[in-house]
Amino acid sequence: MSELLSAGSSKELGLIQNHTGSSHFTFCQEHDVETSHGVLHVTMRGVARGNRPTILTFHDIGLNHKSCFNSLFNYEDMQEVTQHFSVLHVDAPGQQENAAVFPTGYQYPNMDELAEMLPSVLTQLQVKSVIGIGVGAGACILTKLALTQPSLVEGLVLINIDPCAKGWVDWAASKLSGWTSNLVDIIMAHHFSTDELTENKEIIQTYRLHISQDIPQENLAMFYNSYDSRTELQMERPVLGLNENTVHTLRCPALLVVGDTSPAVDAVVSMADCGGLPQVVQPGKLAEAFKYFVQGMGYSDCCCLPVSINVTFSTPGGIPSSELIPKSRFNVSNPCSPAQSPW
Repeated sequence: MSELLSAGSSKELGLIQNHTGSSHFTFCQEHDVETSHGVLHVTMRGVARGNRPTILTFHDIGLNHKSCFNSLFNYEDMQEVTQHFSVLHVDAPGQQENAAVFPTGYQYPNMDELAEMLPSVLTQLQVKSVIGIGVGAGACILTKLALTQPSLVEGLVLINIDPCAKGWVDWAASKLSGWTSNLVDIIMAHHFSTDELTENKEIIQTYRLHISQDIPQENLAMFYNSYDSRTELQMERPVLGLNENTVHTLRCPALLVVGDTSPAVDAVVSMADCGGLPQVVQPGKLAEAFKYFVQGMGYSDCCCLPVSINVTFSTPGGIPSSELIPKSRFNVSNPCSPAQSPW
């Protein structure tokens, strides 16, 4: 199948406003890109630069690129970084704004196939390499991309990632939950802890309405089922001097992030004073961590870092099992308060 940008792609000059109310203009271009597993809707901010990677984002189930990432990318500290990089936001099939309902019989891509769609997008947009930022299902997809196409991925920021396939206990629990809950409730429980669901009523109501009204429920169910049927991320720790060049593992630095009250907290390291959506509730902390991350990758010219931060990076050995990942907290001055509107 030929892989072409759709004729309906549009280019516009977008006004981006940060949390302080100041604004700046940036070029945003939307594309529908045909791939071997279907069409992906993507949004490009800026133009790919040959001397540095593009920041590539992929959202979680129940969200799209705006509801997942606008709070982070509109934050002033993050804009200090992104002015030096182009940004490519990917919406999973059928999850973008104003998406049409898939026809009867449509076969939704699985997690591996969603990862396989991305190189076609990067080729068409002339993106040579990326720093990936993924949340939940998106983190899983970007990790699979890094494992199969290591030359494309220079670094990964993985938020609320679960590297494991669903076990028998999880499978039984989800079946029971499916009999007693609707899809929106199941996805809300994926994003938020029990305490958050009862205490943080404003943000919970905002996201419940978004999940139930802004995404076609048939399309959402397909994406959820694709993630729910994911396979385990097959990785091993390299042993120096023995198998570091042959072991199946990540070949790029990775920053693992999760809110300290997130349902995913047992799988990765934690960010203090934060719930199930760190990029929404604490964009300032995550932006600060990302600055240090890209500085550590050698892009120090894009970061002004006046404060210290304690952050845990994974080694090129990949994502360890939950028993092997030490939990740590980010310590950053002046944490921001949640935004009134996440997107």
